[in-house]
Amino acid sequence: MTKYIIKKYDQNDFTAWNDFISQAKNATFLFHRDFMEYHKDRFEDYSLLVFEEHKLRAVLPANRKGNTVYSHQGLTYGGLVFSSKLNGEKVESILDNILLFLKENKIETFYYKPIPDFYFSGGNKEMEFFLLKRGAVLERKEMNLAVNLSVPLQISKSKMKHFRRIENLDLDIFEEENFDPFWEKVLEPRLQEKFNTKPVHSKEEITFLKSKFPQNIKQYSAYRNDEIIAGITIFETKNVIKSQYGATSKTGEEFRALDFLFINLIHKYKRKGKHFFDMGIVNSDTEDYNVGLLKQKEELGCTVYSQDFYKIELK
Repeated sequence: MTKYIIKKYDQNDFTAWNDFISQAKNATFLFHRDFMEYHKDRFEDYSLLVFEEHKLRAVLPANRKGNTVYSHQGLTYGGLVFSSKLNGEKVESILDNILLFLKENKIETFYYKPIPDFYFSGGNKEMEFFLLKRGAVLERKEMNLAVNLSVPLQISKSKMKHFRRIENLDLDIFEEENFDPFWEKVLEPRLQEKFNTKPVHSKEEITFLKSKFPQNIKQYSAYRNDEIIAGITIFETKNVIKSQYGATSKTGEEFRALDFLFINLIHKYKRKGKHFFDMGIVNSDTEDYNVGLLKQKEELGCTVYSQDFYKIELK
């Protein structure tokens, strides 16, 4: 029987961790330590490394709160990241070793948040199957909206009608290196006005992350007469584009500038051969899901995929 050694991440593992992420079967740049650690002051890191005879075979981005470990709460998605050389039987054995390690360290509950299926064409469901076999429950399921760029687009006729009208209004789209215009003039004021909240990333944080991942984090903004009226911040991975932030000013709302920007980017990344355009979940604080947001994203060509959340008691 293969013997695995589990250890908690520490700073000495920085290079080994990142080298592993760069070649793993199911990793994105969000699992790089430079991304994970921009907000390390907010989370007690409890990431794990799995070794087989001194060879790193898997890692688990995670954080701890009391006697509970989470598939990292500071990341949009997470889960066990492993080598493409591992078969299902070995993944199952690694899970058993991780659960034993957690129990031995007085962890009572483990929450697991896998990456949505469409991020990896080679599949990524092993852990969920084995977790359920060991008594995990599907604690929550969210609707994750995404456009399948590999098939003909299904953008609604009404959206396309307005898009063609807007094309004649001399709106300019720029890819910007500087996040100041969008954050200061559109995103922050609009989130404050409409929801009394702030972006998850401060302007300084997103600027720092852009400096670390210039090919993965991009800002597209729409201008009219030199005034920014909408913007979308994207996270780009091998096969998927994710709209991390999208917002429009009051003026932009009049011109449907955000739709204009989304449709342009959908076509842009379809031409570039990306597989999906991820527009995120449509959850709501007051109901099961945001009906208006779901309709808006469906009209842009999105269909529903699952973002699942699992819970296993270890007592």
